[in-house]
Amino acid sequence: MNIKPLRTDILEYLKERSLAKKWEKKRHLFEKDIRHPSLHTELLEPRWPGIYSFRLDKKYRVLFFI
Repeated sequence: MNIKPLRTDILEYLKERSLAKKWEKKRHLFEKDIRHPSLHTELLEPRWPGIYSFRLDKKYRVLFFI
């Protein structure tokens, strides 16, 4: 699975909150295996749009579409 490059405003947001390293680690895991246990990938409700998320840390989640 490939991730498109993030917008500059999102990258700045990650840097301001000291999440850039966590993002890179999780991005690497996601690209290798979308169902890696440490990502805690889940399908969000309602299920029909196909919106998923994985955990960046306890406070932040990343949304993605399949």
